[in-house]
Amino acid sequence: MTSAIKPLVAPAHVSAIAPYQAGKPIEELAREFGLDPAGIVKLASNENPLGMPESSRKALAAAAETLARYPDPNGFDLKSALATRYGVPMNWITLGNGSNDILEIAALALLEPGTSAVYAQHSFAVYRLATQARGARHIQVPARDYGHDLDAMFAAIQDDTRLVFIANPNNPTGTFVPGAQVEAFLQRVHAAHGDRVTVVLDEAYNEYLDPELRFDSVALVRQYPNLIVSRTFSKAYGLAGLRVGFAVAQPALTDLLNRVRQPFNVNTLAQAAAIAALGDADYLARAYEMNKAGKQQLCKAFEGLSLRYVPSYGNFVLVHVGDAPRVNVELLKRGVIVRPVAGDGLPEWLRVTIGLPDENQRFIAALTEVLAA
Repeated sequence: MTSAIKPLVAPAHVSAIAPYQAGKPIEELAREFGLDPAGIVKLASNENPLGMPESSRKALAAAAETLARYPDPNGFDLKSALATRYGVPMNWITLGNGSNDILEIAALALLEPGTSAVYAQHSFAVYRLATQARGARHIQVPARDYGHDLDAMFAAIQDDTRLVFIANPNNPTGTFVPGAQVEAFLQRVHAAHGDRVTVVLDEAYNEYLDPELRFDSVALVRQYPNLIVSRTFSKAYGLAGLRVGFAVAQPALTDLLNRVRQPFNVNTLAQAAAIAALGDADYLARAYEMNKAGKQQLCKAFEGLSLRYVPSYGNFVLVHVGDAPRVNVELLKRGVIVRPVAGDGLPEWLRVTIGLPDENQRFIAALTEVLAA
């Protein structure tokens, strides 16, 4: 006699998660429409079109000799380089498998059922996913001008709130909160809630800011023990495929993050490439200048097409196209991949990564053709 097969049982908050949808890979589009992969332009994932820095390529070749061994689990050399760059002790740094991992680690360390996290409407989807995966409660605050309304976010903090996520610049809208406003928000949160509420300042696109807009967020970490600053090597440093991120926080928070961080979460090649990229000022300057020019190229084209867009402080631009699903499919047929953002509450918009000048022009030509049809 056999017993009945019992169904798979998972926590309701996990079953309810809608998995993260990454940008469509070039190979997938080539298969779907029978296109030549070499002729496809991908402007969907906010990658650096300059490619990996040559300094990192050389570091990878040298590090490849050690791949039979596990990575340094504590990332000593990379942490040392980061500590020197940002002027903090090494025990203020947590390494992540991309900054996405840092966000997940923060949620794992600080959230549980019966707690809540605050984040803005139209902000990075991982805030929602990381909160839901811990069984915590979402408090999504309506956006103001497609960006963060810090006054409303402060007012939304509840007794059970443990985390507040701020993306600055914000993905997918590209908005930016000036440093003085961020600091005022931190002062209010700490005065009202002490260290009970941790603020995660997600600065994945920080290196694309114009110099006059940049502010010393690490100085804020020194002042506020409830602050985590998250950065990545995936964007301006050109290492998206290697997945390297890091957080800066005071030791009490860093200790919590490292208690739940997976061992060996940043591999040997990624550590070596990140150290090299961190020291490659010339590459970073080229990435900034190319992005600035490309942003102007796209925005000028949107204005010429009478399309509304959100002024961006990142390496992408959010543009209103109306029937976004149709426009997206027609762009795909023409070998141009951009990012639909209906899942972020923006069903009539597309997010376009800034590419090389000729890639931007391919997109502009294709979009012009689609809108004219």
